[in-house]
Amino acid sequence: MIKNTWDKNENASANKKEITVLKEHFPACFKEDGSFDIERFKEYLSEDINVVNEGYELKFLGKNYARLLVTLETETVIVPNEEHNQKEENKNSENIYITGDNLDGLKHLLKSYAGKVKCIYIDPPYNTGSDGFVYNDNFNFTIEELTEKLSIGEEQAQRILDLTKRGSASHSAWLMFMYPRLQLARDLLSDDGVIFISIDDNEQANLKLLCDEVLGEENFVSLNIHKNNSNKNQTNLIGVSTEYVCCYVKSKDSLDNVKWRVQKKGTRDIHALFSRLKKQGYSNDKILEEVKDMYKRPKYSHLSRWNKVDDKGVFKDADLSRNGGPKDYTIINPHTGEECVIPNRGWGKSYEELLRLQEEDLIYYGDPNTPPGFKDYINSDSPTVVDSFWYFDNSTDTRFLRELFGGDVFDNPKPVEMIQQILEFTTNENDIIVDFFAGSSTTAHAVMNANTLNNHNLKYIMIQLDEEVQKNSFAFESGYKTIDQIGRDRITKCSNIIKDNNEDLKKDLGFKHFILKKPTNDTINKLVEFTPKKDEMIINNTILDEFGVPTVITTWLNNDGYGLTTEAEKILFADYEAYYKDKHLYLVHPELPNEAIEELVVKYETDGSFNPENIVLFGYSFTWTELESLKTNLKRLQDTEKNLRINFDVRY
Repeated sequence: MIKNTWDKNENASANKKEITVLKEHFPACFKEDGSFDIERFKEYLSEDINVVNEGYELKFLGKNYARLLVTLETETVIVPNEEHNQKEENKNSENIYITGDNLDGLKHLLKSYAGKVKCIYIDPPYNTGSDGFVYNDNFNFTIEELTEKLSIGEEQAQRILDLTKRGSASHSAWLMFMYPRLQLARDLLSDDGVIFISIDDNEQANLKLLCDEVLGEENFVSLNIHKNNSNKNQTNLIGVSTEYVCCYVKSKDSLDNVKWRVQKKGTRDIHALFSRLKKQGYSNDKILEEVKDMYKRPKYSHLSRWNKVDDKGVFKDADLSRNGGPKDYTIINPHTGEECVIPNRGWGKSYEELLRLQEEDLIYYGDPNTPPGFKDYINSDSPTVVDSFWYFDNSTDTRFLRELFGGDVFDNPKPVEMIQQILEFTTNENDIIVDFFAGSSTTAHAVMNANTLNNHNLKYIMIQLDEEVQKNSFAFESGYKTIDQIGRDRITKCSNIIKDNNEDLKKDLGFKHFILKKPTNDTINKLVEFTPKKDEMIINNTILDEFGVPTVITTWLNNDGYGLTTEAEKILFADYEAYYKDKHLYLVHPELPNEAIEELVVKYETDGSFNPENIVLFGYSFTWTELESLKTNLKRLQDTEKNLRINFDVRY
């Protein structure tokens, strides 16, 4: 588990990922001694590809170091919050909240969720100089280790180490922080997946170049302008009231036939007003007066073109013409009995189509001296193309959190309505959404709202570092010690509000909570000293005592691709408790008696539904003799009808 990870990380290099891809897809380019034949590789690229020799790239101090961090395995384990996870509202939940460093969290998620995430939204540090961002990490490399792993000189290795330890907030430090996280995030996305990143002017230009490299310039979609209604910075020159939301997809080729559409803002409210007033017996003229009053509010002013009302709803008279359209026919105005004026550009509809629209009362006649129009109604489902200018007032969510918590517990929360809009046009009913800078859990709140509004079953995965809140803050005085506590409590508070407002709602409003932890120094020393020897038991059970069986099983289930919300079935073999999931049987407890091994063999032989191909053992719990006895007894299964060949996986 941890010791195995150390062994892998000993051999990690900055280009390990790329070499693995090349070996998998171009094995013929590698010679017997491991060297790479570049000329043979060029032959594969000789047709149907435009080779560019005038490229450019983003360079910054620590880039190779950031690439190295991508390849290193996480040295943390996943500790389930058992008390929280067993609560009625959480025990069957498929939502996940992870407390820990998002670099570790992303590496854990890739074990089970690679290629399965539809949408990622993140709001990373902006590196404004006042937002608290400084780069620090705890990868205690020496100068000698970095020179070897990165193939660089000692001077550059020292500069990188200085950057990682002194708490830098430079552009290079920010890029070194973001690079590995975006690389890992990309691998989480499905082929039609999408990522949105909030940013401001301080790092927007660098973020664009970084995403071009990590996600591919060809997969850029848009740099959306977020008008947030708060002037800041350079107030002597220009009051900046905009930020950005950068959007990339995993592969544009997978979205060839996809159209992103959103509900036109405010249309649901206008349609609801019409429906309510119509039921109350209001005349169409009176309803129109009420609708026009709503248009006086900034939120609805963009809909003022919908300025007519009939018995079916609120509508605008849309154009029925097109350039070069036919002019050799027309229709009769039923109100006057006269022929309708033909548009100067010609009709945009065939004669038959005009008659159909007329029959369905979808033509507005208006002034008899002008061509008729098409009745384009506002309704509860009025999709429109997504615009790149987004107006979402951050202060609305600041006030919401203030009311929710009784004071200001979190600075600058993102608008939940903005993230709901993102989910509306990018996700389908059962998709997974990830936010690995979870903050106040706006994304989780947006997912719950979207599920309630659209009857969907979206699932979220939040990751947030247990960063301490300021000692003199309202949050601290309210009992919150870390930001993740605020985020988790917001989820609970908002889920309760949703339940109160929707009595019959049957949605997943809970979440499973996990904490990422490293072993203590005492345990690390024991792991370093431990070497399996014949007939020698482990040092003692302190290793298992510190991790705990639930932590071992949770970490292993995730590592083996079963995810974080699944559970292993407990099975007893002569009072020895094992854990079973599909193709894996996990043996963690020490003292495996011969009776248990015999019962295990019998179950393999007699239970047709019991066929785990892998037996995974917590190496510190077993003597060499116990392991050999287990292997010897299970070998006889090869001679049975099942002809099973069991893979023994001893993990340290």
